[in-house]
Amino acid sequence: MPMPPRLRKTALTAHVTTSLGWLGAVAAFLALAIAGLTTTDPDRAHALYLAADLITWTIIVPLALASFATGIIQSLGTSWGLLRHYWVLAKLILTIPATAVLLVHTQPIAVLATSHDALATDLHGLRIQLIADAVAAIIVLLAATVLAVFKPRGMTCYGQRRAQPAAASSR
Repeated sequence: MPMPPRLRKTALTAHVTTSLGWLGAVAAFLALAIAGLTTTDPDRAHALYLAADLITWTIIVPLALASFATGIIQSLGTSWGLLRHYWVLAKLILTIPATAVLLVHTQPIAVLATSHDALATDLHGLRIQLIADAVAAIIVLLAATVLAVFKPRGMTCYGQRRAQPAAASSR
């Protein structure tokens, strides 16, 4: 059911704000992860990973969940629909695994944040993993942003079936 214009704009504003906030928070996380990898000071590394953990749980996770929820609301309340257009479906397919992977990959952050020696040799792989995860997340979020801006044409089979009765009734 289409939303009234004011509600649609409010929902769109919420979706854009949470989505780009998610992207910005991941960029800040990436900066902390790079600083944590390159520092030689154990106290600084500990502080950086504590900050990364804090950003993850207080900013990134809530924004990821809010972006997903507002995206669903936005798609269901507009003519774009959730499953009618390939670009909306692609954003959904990008967002669900990105959010799931985010939740799974919070464990290495917690390990580094609670470690008294985050610079230990056995944790080097986790430190690199945080950077790789953040870079991958930024790529996925940028891809979703590009899809939202350019809206490539094409309707899914479901969208085409839904459009046929509407076209027939308007004739």
